[in-house]
Amino acid sequence: MTYLMVLGGLVLLFIGGEGLVRGSVSVARKLNISELVIGLTLVGFGTSVPELVTSLRAINEGAVGIAVGNVVGSNIANILLVLGIAALIHPIITNPRALMRDTSVMVIVTILLCGLIWFDLFSRLAGFMLMACLVAYVGFSLFADQTTGDEASVLHAEEAETVEANYGVIFGILMALAGLVGVVFGAKLLVDGGVTIAREFGISETVIGLSIVAVGTSLPELATSAIAAFRGKADVALGNIIGSNIFNILGILGVTALVHPFSVRSVPVGDVTTNAVTSGAGTSLISLGDMSALILSVGLMVLFAITGRLIARWEGAVLLFGYALYMGLTFNLIPVPAIL
Repeated sequence: MTYLMVLGGLVLLFIGGEGLVRGSVSVARKLNISELVIGLTLVGFGTSVPELVTSLRAINEGAVGIAVGNVVGSNIANILLVLGIAALIHPIITNPRALMRDTSVMVIVTILLCGLIWFDLFSRLAGFMLMACLVAYVGFSLFADQTTGDEASVLHAEEAETVEANYGVIFGILMALAGLVGVVFGAKLLVDGGVTIAREFGISETVIGLSIVAVGTSLPELATSAIAAFRGKADVALGNIIGSNIFNILGILGVTALVHPFSVRSVPVGDVTTNAVTSGAGTSLISLGDMSALILSVGLMVLFAITGRLIARWEGAVLLFGYALYMGLTFNLIPVPAIL
């Protein structure tokens, strides 16, 4: 039954996320909102709604490991898994000038996330600051893209064009609302099932968040990127991943900390290690290895995307191998001494 809950949650998150994005994009087009704005906001950030709802659900249940692991794991999966698959489908021709601004922001906020985890600073003030940074980033990006019309603006507009959604306003609204309902119920099933599996098999909730939950909430990004790659527009997939990773850190953790401040340190209670929802002292739920994997994945993406102006199929295979290696280490399937 538990596995059916998790599977049902994954399916609802995927279908609901797709419906939410397509319905929202359709309504935006009927309201004559530009493809540039749609690509930068609804598409770039809309695919991260499953992560947002799942993290909020997890923090409400006291499962901090799932909430934070979902964000860290999703960002790793977006690069190593989603981008790797997209590059295997079709080599990604990159434009460093178009990617420079958003990539720089992603690198900065990734370092910021590691700092917040290291010093355990997920207070309501930190949440407010993260949200303020997100608003500033979106505002500056819209202003810069609309005034300069450079390569970055073209990339953001192409992100919107990959979404086929031309329904009526009423149908679009109904689709978006139905998608949101699906995401909410999917998040509930996924979190409840993940917590149950963690307790039954003695696996930490953080591992479940970094793996099953993270992959499940990254399915919309995977679908969008795969479709773009099949159409020969894999560079759009790269832009979508960068935008999603930025929103995951600034938006999801920002909203989560605003709604419910939390601690990423575990608190031993007898023989059981629980999560600290408000405060606590203990070992970090997100290990140094997890943060290293996040930083290395970002580094690989930047290296592959900017140096050769092309992410080749073999580089996509390297990314996928890196994700398989990370999952093996996460579940203790690969002995660390042998790697070292």
